[in-house]
Amino acid sequence: MNRQSVNITTRSPEETRALAEAIGRILTPGTVIALKGDLGSGKTAFVQGLAKGLDVPEGYYVTSPTYTLINEYPGRYPLCHADLYRLEAGVDFEEIGLYDVLGGDGVVAVEWPERLHPGALADYLAVRLEITGERSRQICITAYGLRADNLLNGIEKISREKLKQWG
Repeated sequence: MNRQSVNITTRSPEETRALAEAIGRILTPGTVIALKGDLGSGKTAFVQGLAKGLDVPEGYYVTSPTYTLINEYPGRYPLCHADLYRLEAGVDFEEIGLYDVLGGDGVVAVEWPERLHPGALADYLAVRLEITGERSRQICITAYGLRADNLLNGIEKISREKLKQWG
């Protein structure tokens, strides 16, 4: 199957959040987003935008769950944010509840998804954030699976609108 991708450049954390917020507005229950990028590339800023797009109440401060592993936020659909950076080899993902979250009815954003067992993600959006300048990021979103493919069509439209808006 050919993989579809959408590429967009943001010039600030605010633009990264705005892009993710617009994407959050079109997500459906069960969506999984695999976030890849170096430390400081904007993965948490992206999740903050998703949270806003999913109507997570403003009183919730969305941060990277580096030490807690999974943060959950209420919204139009629950948002689960997992950060696997500090996981050690051999950790039981079932024991920490990750597989329950991945199979749930919310939206799941996973940082450092390469730490998952191969095949753990079947239908998902891969979001790669690359640092291209002090504040700018190249964001590549790739669909893996039918649900993700359908979402990517909407994301492509969003990216065109955002590029026009940002000039």
